[in-house]
Amino acid sequence: MQIERPSKQIVQSDPKKLSREIGVEIASLCGKHFLKIKHIHYGYWPKDLELDITNLRTAQERYTDFLLSNIPKDVNTIIDVGCGSGQTAKRLSDAGFDVDCVSPSPLLAQETRDLLGKGHEIYESYYEQLQTEKRYDLVLFSESFQYMDMEIAIKKTLELLNNGGYLLICDIFKTDTKEHGGLISGGHRFSAFNKTIAGYPFVLSKDVDITEYTAPNIDLENKLFMEAALPALGLLDQLLSSRYPLITRFMKWKNRKKIDKIHTKYFSGKRTGENFKKFKSYHLLIYKKTSTH
Repeated sequence: MQIERPSKQIVQSDPKKLSREIGVEIASLCGKHFLKIKHIHYGYWPKDLELDITNLRTAQERYTDFLLSNIPKDVNTIIDVGCGSGQTAKRLSDAGFDVDCVSPSPLLAQETRDLLGKGHEIYESYYEQLQTEKRYDLVLFSESFQYMDMEIAIKKTLELLNNGGYLLICDIFKTDTKEHGGLISGGHRFSAFNKTIAGYPFVLSKDVDITEYTAPNIDLENKLFMEAALPALGLLDQLLSSRYPLITRFMKWKNRKKIDKIHTKYFSGKRTGENFKKFKSYHLLIYKKTSTH
């Protein structure tokens, strides 16, 4: 079988971006093999869907349904930025859109290439470094905008959009609460984003707050940490302490700060949906490009 050569454009990386790519790849592999889920993104949990790990796949499909239902009617060409393993792009393609993708991960870019087949450009590149002559009706960020430099991402989007094209962001943002919300990471501050994009030729055409429907993901995650991961780590600690007591005590002492930080973040029981709603908001935003850039 002949494999298409990827459009590799990665100019340079940095440790922070590399660790993020590896984290996404691990999440994709674990989700696919252990939870039998296709997507990497959050699930959309309406009131009629029971919050249970067995329903995560359904919740993720409902998220994608929601995303597709909000694509403007005059859109034909889309570039999916941070496309994961290409599942959303496949749904878009099946719905009749002409879709290209951007991914800095060689593993996920190849998965996307295999899934979509020929006729789709898969740019193996950071979005900020993407170089192409193609232009699109819509630039899509589905849980990927939070990882971008806002100014650079917005400028790049203006370059890639046709006149009258759309920017669609469906992602997490930080609220302006003064309390510390470090247990739940991710997202640009929403007020800072609004201030930034106001300086560019975009007009807001839709803002749908879906925080209520995404917050349950954190409750599900917290349940897994507390009821599965924490007991498993306790058993592992018992095993290592019984077999290698001196080495185990030394390693726990040497890494005590890191261990305390991890325990506070993941096993304190404070990563809840209610705290998510306090410190984060989740929006679907659609902006229309208003003039030639």
